Amino acid sequence: MIPKIGRGRRVYGLLRYLYGPGRREEHIDPHLVAAWDGAGPLSTLEPPIGQDGKPDLRKLVDLLEQPVRRGANPPRKPVWHCSIRTHPEDRWLTDEQWARIGTEVMAKVGLAPHGDSRAVRWVAVRHAPDHIHIVATLVRQDRRTEWARNDRWLAQAACRDLEERYGLHRVGPADRTAHTRPTTREVHKAARTGRRERPRDQLRRQVRHAAAVADSQQQFFTLLRDAGLLVRTRTSTVNPEQVTGYAVALASHTTAAGQPIWYGGGRLAPDLTLPQLHRRWGQPTGSVPPPPRLVQAELYDQAASEIRAAAEQVAQAGGDPASASAAASAAADTLTVAARLLEGDRRGPLHRAAEALDRATREPYRRPLPTTIRREGLRSMARLLRLAGELTDDNAVFAMLRLILTMSMLADSLADLRDAQRRLHQERAARTAARLLRSAGTRNGMPGGRTPDVTAAPPSTRPSTMPPTRRNDARRQPGPGVGQGR
Repeated sequence: MIPKIGRGRRVYGLLRYLYGPGRREEHIDPHLVAAWDGAGPLSTLEPPIGQDGKPDLRKLVDLLEQPVRRGANPPRKPVWHCSIRTHPEDRWLTDEQWARIGTEVMAKVGLAPHGDSRAVRWVAVRHAPDHIHIVATLVRQDRRTEWARNDRWLAQAACRDLEERYGLHRVGPADRTAHTRPTTREVHKAARTGRRERPRDQLRRQVRHAAAVADSQQQFFTLLRDAGLLVRTRTSTVNPEQVTGYAVALASHTTAAGQPIWYGGGRLAPDLTLPQLHRRWGQPTGSVPPPPRLVQAELYDQAASEIRAAAEQVAQAGGDPASASAAASAAADTLTVAARLLEGDRRGPLHRAAEALDRATREPYRRPLPTTIRREGLRSMARLLRLAGELTDDNAVFAMLRLILTMSMLADSLADLRDAQRRLHQERAARTAARLLRSAGTRNGMPGGRTPDVTAAPPSTRPSTMPPTRRNDARRQPGPGVGQGR
């Protein structure tokens, strides 16, 4: 389950939206499923339908706002809003189950502990089969203000416990290894302007490739500019000659005033900040001489041998998981370069596999990886693959296929390691990478062949209508069986 928390000033505006038709998804039968301790029956709180056919929210709004008006020190934004959504593959829950979920989340966050009759007032509204909205006011009924500190982390912890209790899809605890997703505004703008890929995702792919093949800061910025990106740097206020950060932009992605929209490395991925890149590059090693064109296939076989050794190290990483992660991280750089050689600038299955493997190799909370001989050897191999250029003959093609299949072995070993470390998100990323690599590691998976997207969700088996959400509601057909929580 995914909780999403926000703050606001007006209860009425939020409830009007929740009880309205919705802006991007249809709101079906909005109604209360839970309320604060001492609120009485939900039927007495449910907004009645007025003469205009719309719910009359005034009584419910007044009840929720009463503690705020009487509070000794009410906050500037007294409205606390939390939406809780289940995974698309999860079964639909009943109103009673959603009520227990809302109650548990409010108790875990500390806004409404169990048995506290003077806690904040809140309600849970359900207007869709897969999520609820909790609306609370941050002043207790004894006039004290609740500041809801650490509410996001506590809500996440509550949802992790509820996932196990109800047998739902496990999201896993946050480890801060994921890259920043495009915002809703970015998604809508990309669709409106006809872009096949969001600018943030395109920039992340370009920057990751430059980071994989560069061995110094100067070469990194040169590669970005050669790829057609706009680059600006930030210098130290103490030492103006020292570069402390950077940002990139696409010339075609601008504001309404025509100014480029910039993205810093940290806004693309946690391992693409300049300090993280300096740790990746280590000490300058000098330029790598280009390999002879006639031994291109041998180069790919040599890379496969290096990857196989890294996979064995990851599989036997019981005593030194950090070194194994370092080797896997360098192998992900090799895959990034191979994806560019085979798919060019388009985001195909190999690019998706490289992104997933890159996520699986990151250390939580940006902990640095050790510099090892195998890691440096694999990074040198990534630079050699770039200099080797595009595939020249069938021998090179089949050698590259062997390299991709070997990379899938490393992804499997890394998934097992992450499973043993209980890093759920990274385990899933490694499994996804392995699945994509096995699919692409065939002749049909090469450019020009048809490669299925194995990460796509299976067709939904849900009915097209929402299941009954109130007792004795015979207007809709019942959905799939809903298990009971324990």
